Amino acid sequence: MRDLAGLNALVTGGASGIGAAVAAELLRRGARVAVLDLDTRGAPDGTLALAADVTSDADVRDAVAAAVGEFGALHTVVSNAGIGAVGTVEDNGDDEWRRVLDVNVLGMVRTARHALPHLRRAAADRPGAVSVTHTCSIAATAGLPRRALYSASKGAVLSLTLAMAADHVREGIRVNCVNPGTADTPWVGRLLDRADDPVAERAALEARQPMGRLVSAAEVAAAVAYLASPAAAAVTGTALAVDGGMQGLRLRPAT
Repeated sequence: MRDLAGLNALVTGGASGIGAAVAAELLRRGARVAVLDLDTRGAPDGTLALAADVTSDADVRDAVAAAVGEFGALHTVVSNAGIGAVGTVEDNGDDEWRRVLDVNVLGMVRTARHALPHLRRAAADRPGAVSVTHTCSIAATAGLPRRALYSASKGAVLSLTLAMAADHVREGIRVNCVNPGTADTPWVGRLLDRADDPVAERAALEARQPMGRLVSAAEVAAAVAYLASPAAAAVTGTALAVDGGMQGLRLRPAT
C-alpha cells in the first residue's frame, strides 16, 4: 500500500516505541518522514533524523524548518513525544507536574505553532491530505489508578485536539488523536521492571483490557496512518481508541 505517496510527515518522539512504529509505517506507505527526538539513534532507516527537545521552542522551530527545507512541504504532523508519571496527586511534586505538562502538552503546542504555516500552504494543494494527529491515551477517558498526573496531561491533549480541530477545519487541516490502551512499549517495560512482581504486574495490565493483551505499537501506528491518509479526508475532531475494548466494553468475569 502506497496511499501516502507524495506526502511529507513529521513525527515527534519518533525514535522509539509508538513513535518509531508510526514513522516506519508512514514510510512504508510512501511518505517521506522526518523524526524529531532527543536521541535519534532509534529513528527508522530512511527517515530524516532531527535531534530536538520539544520543551525548547527554538529546537522545535529549527527542526520543523529543517524538515520543510529538506522536503519542500509538510502535510502531516504526528505529535507523539511524551513522558509518563506514576502516582496519586500526593506523590508527584510541582516540578514533576511542570515537566510532564511541558513535554506532553506544551510540546504539542510548540510543534503545531511552527508547523501550522506550512500545513496551511500544503492544504491548498492537497485537500483532505493535511493533518495533525496527537498521541493521547485511554487515560484521558478512563480513571486509572496511580496515574493522576499522566491522566491530567492526556485529558489536556484530548481537549487540545478538539479545540484545534475547530480552529483549523476551515483551513483544510484535520486534527485528530489516537487513544491507545496500555501499549507494549519501552516505557511500559521499564515500569514493569520496577514492579515487585513484574510477571504479575504484566498479567494485571493485560487482564484490564477486554482483549486480554497489551496493545502493540504497530497497531497504534496503523491507526495513525489511517488518520493521516486520504481515506480519512472526512475525519476530524475524532479520538480513535486503540485499546482492546478498554474504553467501551464492560465484560462479565470469565467463568
